[in-house]
Amino acid sequence: MKILIVEDEELAAKRLSQMIKVVLPDAEIFGPLDTITATVDHLKAEPEYDLIFMDIQLADGKSFTVFEKIKILTPVIFTTAYDEYALQAFEHNSIDYLLKPVKKEQLKLSIDKLLKLKDYYGTGDASSKLYDILKNIKVPVIPSYKDRFLISRGDAMVPVRASEIACFFAEEKAVFLLTHDNKRHLIPNSIEELSEKLDPKLFFRVNRQYILSSESIRKVYNHFNFKLKVELKADPKTEIFVSRSKTTSFKSWMNGEAY
Repeated sequence: MKILIVEDEELAAKRLSQMIKVVLPDAEIFGPLDTITATVDHLKAEPEYDLIFMDIQLADGKSFTVFEKIKILTPVIFTTAYDEYALQAFEHNSIDYLLKPVKKEQLKLSIDKLLKLKDYYGTGDASSKLYDILKNIKVPVIPSYKDRFLISRGDAMVPVRASEIACFFAEEKAVFLLTHDNKRHLIPNSIEELSEKLDPKLFFRVNRQYILSSESIRKVYNHFNFKLKVELKADPKTEIFVSRSKTTSFKSWMNGEAY
């Protein structure tokens, strides 16, 4: 197997090369290349590889730029010290994504995955077939929810985690968050914005004014006209009502059945 290593850390490249030799003793290993420019120039001249190991952060930028400059048919295994680029990596005919320091067991699983794909889709123009397959893989987008808020407190700013928040509420054209220890803080968001940004497993908008945390609720009462009345642990005197149109979904949410 002919393998190219794209890596700007010399020690990491050397370690990766040694592990590849353990897993694939007959592999021909080329590189390392440490920049986007060098990688593009090399692959224009020598595009025929069975596999490329590519670090995401190179000396002159992120390696995703390579794919903007040339078409790469070769399957790629990305390596990185960070896990924030996983979804982006799978947009570029990646067969795997390994976090540094790469372990031999993980490396072997990734290579085994490639070999199984090659076996399944045959030889001949296998690289082109793999490219078409990998290009059309749709990686599910995992929603990213707001998990903390930066609160101004005098001359300082203090982060408040979502787990510390009992509810959000609108009052006289302003929006506040209330913590579980009954402290309120003014925030710049609207209730509508918060409805989109908060994890629906943890928070529920019960009416136009309030968004509640599941951990904040002490009791729920049946109320007049098919509404529900919610009592908060942090502020039991405040009367909060679940609008009639949301009572069924609110009960399901409280029961962990739907979000």
